[in-house]
Amino acid sequence: MAIDSALSGRPLRGLVVAAPRSGSGKTLFTLGLLAALARRGHTVQAFKAGPDFIDPGHHAAITGRPSHNLDGWILGRNASRAIFSSAVRQEIDGRTPDFVLVEGVMGLFDGASGREETGSTAELAKWLGLPVLLTMDVRSMARTAAALAYGLAAFDPDLPMAGVALNRVSSANHRVLLEEAFEGLDKPRLLGCLMNDPELEVPARHLGLVTAHDRPLDEEFTTRLADWVESSLDLDALLESLPSLSTFLDDAEAADEEGETVSVESEQSSGDADESSNNLDITPTGGAVRIAVARDAAFCFYYEENLRLLARSGAEIVFFSPLTDAALPDGAVGLYLGGGYPELHAETLSHNVRLREMIRKRAAKGMPVYAECGGYMYLMRSLTDIEGRRQLMAGVFPWASRMDTRRRGLGYREVTTTEDTILGPAGTVVRGHEFHYSHVAETPDETTLLDAGVQPVYLVTDRKGAPVSVTGYRAGDVLASYVHLHFGSNPQAAEAFVTKCRIHWNDNNAR
Repeated sequence: MAIDSALSGRPLRGLVVAAPRSGSGKTLFTLGLLAALARRGHTVQAFKAGPDFIDPGHHAAITGRPSHNLDGWILGRNASRAIFSSAVRQEIDGRTPDFVLVEGVMGLFDGASGREETGSTAELAKWLGLPVLLTMDVRSMARTAAALAYGLAAFDPDLPMAGVALNRVSSANHRVLLEEAFEGLDKPRLLGCLMNDPELEVPARHLGLVTAHDRPLDEEFTTRLADWVESSLDLDALLESLPSLSTFLDDAEAADEEGETVSVESEQSSGDADESSNNLDITPTGGAVRIAVARDAAFCFYYEENLRLLARSGAEIVFFSPLTDAALPDGAVGLYLGGGYPELHAETLSHNVRLREMIRKRAAKGMPVYAECGGYMYLMRSLTDIEGRRQLMAGVFPWASRMDTRRRGLGYREVTTTEDTILGPAGTVVRGHEFHYSHVAETPDETTLLDAGVQPVYLVTDRKGAPVSVTGYRAGDVLASYVHLHFGSNPQAAEAFVTKCRIHWNDNNAR
């Protein structure tokens, strides 16, 4: 539910919501804080640290603005700051934000290494100049909560702390004990105790929370979230203590005026960074080309930055639904199939025979298609769900996917292409992540690949540089893999895809 802002001219302020560990109630608290701020009339820009598609969807439902992913390992410092700066200066419905809220990932100091802060929420907070609001699950503890909070605040003296909000407080007596425990602490400041409310939960399933497409946050639930935060948190004291981000924005604007390019930092396992110049503000060459992007309950996992970079490269993004649309959008000369939950909608996808056949035929005729994870599953011959029901899919690739009850892939990934693809020449490097419960039921052998005109084209390593078994496949100008790529790690990938679509359009119109 989007709530309009009535404010203007206020200095931009913000914070990062973090926790000691995953499962602390960080997302629910973030949603409640977003709802409370929006109800007060703030125009809020949300971000999510780390590779997550579901939380940003819920952020956007409350704020009315797209939520962007930031990631220290995938993007590096410069690209993360550039995405942040672009989003907070974006005018939507005549407004720019006056508040920024970044939801952290995992524990506050957890990232790609146990020795350093790379990829952590703490690192991101320092890059953006934002103080940290710590939220802690204090079930079954009292004075110990103060000790843990103090340790987290003292661990990195360079990390500014806005305070702490204690979550899942069980009773009034429990709250008194917690408040007493924090009385003698210099830091972090206790800003409130949020009472446990079992009814304030967002349902979850195998890939995380239920998506905003499947279960939008209605007005009643959003109001309850705002009430929950405002009744327990000293929001006025928090807002008054936050510094202005004017210095950050002035620096970003000065960099833009000087034509400073944004470097993509590719930290190797040693922690060193190799920098190459990649300007996020790509100037399109030639006319706009129409790219169809699948977006519905089955396919809803997209980095907002990927779509922005495609548009800046000259793409006209047109959304459609493989669940309900019988054909691709008119004039589409390229296709982007993101991840999501095709396994939950496999029967409906299978029954949409006309669209499946259109995609298969268009792909065979050279239409550029980029697909990842759920989109990759859709391009296979069939999909077998967790109950063993097999449904036909688009059949671009001559193998099948099958759902499992356990994870089959999880972690950061760096992809290096071994051949020319729609994302650029051989040797193109793009970073992302892998997270799925399905697998290819029959691993294709060389003969199967050769007969189908399919070629493996990805060399994939994890965050430490070790090879992993997942790969990507090219069939003509179709490229698909289980890896979710963030084009912000290499904007030329987006430009190359749009260029391929433009070439396909020109070739077809020249005949």
